[in-house]
Amino acid sequence: MNNPTRVIGFVNAGHFIDHYSMLIFAAAVIIMGPALGMAYSELLPYATPGFVAFGAGSLLTGWLGDRWSRRHMMAIFFVGIGASMISVGFVQTPLELGAALLAIGLFASIYHPVGTAMIVSYAEALGREMGINGVWGNLGVASSALVTGVVGQYLGWRWAFILPGIVTIGIGLCFMAMVRHEDRSNVKQAAAQARVAKKDMWRVIVALLIVVIAISTTFNAVTVALPKLFAERLNGLTQSPALLGVIAACVYVFGAMTQYTIGKLIDRYSLKAVSLPLSFVLAPFLYVAAELSNLPLIIAAIGIVMGAFGQVTVNDAMVGKYTSEEWRSRAYAVRYFVGFTAAGVSVGLVAWLYQQGGFVTMLHAFAGLCLLIVAAAIILPVEIRTQAARAN
Repeated sequence: MNNPTRVIGFVNAGHFIDHYSMLIFAAAVIIMGPALGMAYSELLPYATPGFVAFGAGSLLTGWLGDRWSRRHMMAIFFVGIGASMISVGFVQTPLELGAALLAIGLFASIYHPVGTAMIVSYAEALGREMGINGVWGNLGVASSALVTGVVGQYLGWRWAFILPGIVTIGIGLCFMAMVRHEDRSNVKQAAAQARVAKKDMWRVIVALLIVVIAISTTFNAVTVALPKLFAERLNGLTQSPALLGVIAACVYVFGAMTQYTIGKLIDRYSLKAVSLPLSFVLAPFLYVAAELSNLPLIIAAIGIVMGAFGQVTVNDAMVGKYTSEEWRSRAYAVRYFVGFTAAGVSVGLVAWLYQQGGFVTMLHAFAGLCLLIVAAAIILPVEIRTQAARAN
């Protein structure tokens, strides 16, 4: 048997890398545009295929994780996404850029259905480990804006892709040396940790689908647009790409703190009790942020990331609690297929809304979308904890 702490440590590192790699372009595009002679709204859509692949690929990768090997799939993830990041640093045309970003999205699609299922399998306290894992992903988002801004300013945007690619391959080699494949075919599979009445199961499915689509679309739109939003609205504070990256990173730290807190609450209370008050956070902050700038905008952005990242933790815990070990990767695959496919569409939607009315139109539109999250939290039924869960 593998050491659970070691496995979870590598999986957490994978979550950091997964989100970091997917958002390098969102921060680098600000300086890539002038270098490639293209406007922001012209260059941003080249990321769309990668974000669509991020979601669509999860169906196959989740199935392979359950049917073949989660360990082998994670090894492919580390090496493949590292090589793809390096390849972006050598592109010469927009078409080559789109192809390289597509490769990042394909390998990134491995992590969530496979890595999250590994977390659930090895975790002693599901909510806590989900919260910590969420913190690592959030730090990846924050570090992407920070490191890309600094490296892009001093070494150029190409090195912003090459350097993390080299580090990721190194981590992958360590993972392959220290984590072994476990044959679980003859092992009794763990049951779900919680359930709901059979007649109420449709409410769980509907609530999950609504929240996954709304949160994934909003989450991706905010993380993609935030560097550009800060570049436009924080002129009174700074115009330095490096300092803008620092500010964005500090904002995301609050999201990380929220995920850890929500994870701890999930271990103590039902998902409905946690998700209902959380559902009221996003829409108001998105709406007011549309008209703000400088310090008030930073405060509103903190509220946005706290609401969005907290909901992500609730969604992951919901799938983890309600599915058995045997089907867990495939359940996460469906969840992330729906979520990341919607998120992929959001990249083009951000570009289109920005052309129509700038960030005012974009933020108001997503504020309206997030009202659906309140309805989803209301219809979510109260869970019935299983005997195993009560024993923990």
